[in-house]
Amino acid sequence: MAEKSFNIKSSVVSMRTRNPIRAIVDNLKVKPNPEKEFISLALGDPTTFGNFNLHPTCVEAVKKQLDSYKANGYPPSVGIEPARAAVAKAYTRPEAPLTSADIILSSGDALNLCIGALANEGQNILLPRPGFSLYETLASSKGIECRFYNLDPSRTWEIDLDHLQSLIDENTTAILVNNPSNPCGSVYSKQHLLDILAVADKHKLPIISDEIYADMAFKGHEFTPLANLTKTVPILTTSGLAKKYLVPGWRLGWILIHDRNGAFREIRKGLVNLTQLILGPNSVIQAALPDILSAPQSFYDETMEQLEKNANISKKLLSNIPGLHPVFPQGAMYLMIEIDTAQFKDIKDDVVFVEKLAEEESVLCLPGQCFRTEGSFVRIVFTPPVEKLDIAYTRIREFAARHHI
Repeated sequence: MAEKSFNIKSSVVSMRTRNPIRAIVDNLKVKPNPEKEFISLALGDPTTFGNFNLHPTCVEAVKKQLDSYKANGYPPSVGIEPARAAVAKAYTRPEAPLTSADIILSSGDALNLCIGALANEGQNILLPRPGFSLYETLASSKGIECRFYNLDPSRTWEIDLDHLQSLIDENTTAILVNNPSNPCGSVYSKQHLLDILAVADKHKLPIISDEIYADMAFKGHEFTPLANLTKTVPILTTSGLAKKYLVPGWRLGWILIHDRNGAFREIRKGLVNLTQLILGPNSVIQAALPDILSAPQSFYDETMEQLEKNANISKKLLSNIPGLHPVFPQGAMYLMIEIDTAQFKDIKDDVVFVEKLAEEESVLCLPGQCFRTEGSFVRIVFTPPVEKLDIAYTRIREFAARHHI
């Protein structure tokens, strides 16, 4: 009798888990020009170049907890009470009140908790296109169908509400809205948010509102929390320290449960159950959170001033490049550039543009295919120092001229 051998197969969930960015980026044929300094405009991490840093009081808050020896044990899976109370205090509004009971702390998995609580395998969720690729990863790994509603670049990436509504059926469980947007850099007007809420109210669908870039709006644009505008639509708002506080590696976020008329009664229980999978975020950062959230307003003002300066430089240096049509941002740290491939002699799509740009000019950006864009786009992160942006944008201009018909 032949000896049996191991026959170990990976789980269904693991095999259907894929990140569209990784699927594309890992296959890019990128060989930077060794004669030129490599400049990445691809990674949405404001700390990469060292020119954006958190406030010293936030560092001291963490040091204080380390020195206390009181924040080293297991915290409750939903987060410690003082930290949840601090988040509630920071985000409560008269029109959308919050208490600590409405807050769940997370370790970079707030969106995962929300999607997992709201949808079952075989149901569907509505996601933005273009949009952050992790939404699709989280949903599809659970066997949830992803349906993508279009954002309109000619209207600074507003949602095509007719298209959104056309995707809704009896198996739709939620709409995910990202404002301000990654990858688009858009900030929705209050009226557009009201129009989105009207659709959700009509179809009685809850909303997951990804507001990780909350308050990061440039002059002339105003960020409005979605939950502030409705008394009827239940909303799970996700946010955290990553972007506004410039510490993505600290992995501390939160869910704001904006219940309406008890609609989330069962969802609250489901969210708590799901937090027990990893038992909450880092205890030290949780303990420091009340002090971190008390950082001076000047810290945020200076961060936004620096971001807006970079955005304005981007607008100045990326305008009037033949074949490229930037959609300039209203907030966050990203902008999208449309590529008119008909105006280039040897660039058939955004992936080829990215590969050739890196090979010839040592400048890396992400192809729009990573975000499911319709048409050819690239995303640029404009957080590098202005001197690096100047060099990178000059190279992009020279590259476009060289390949233009």
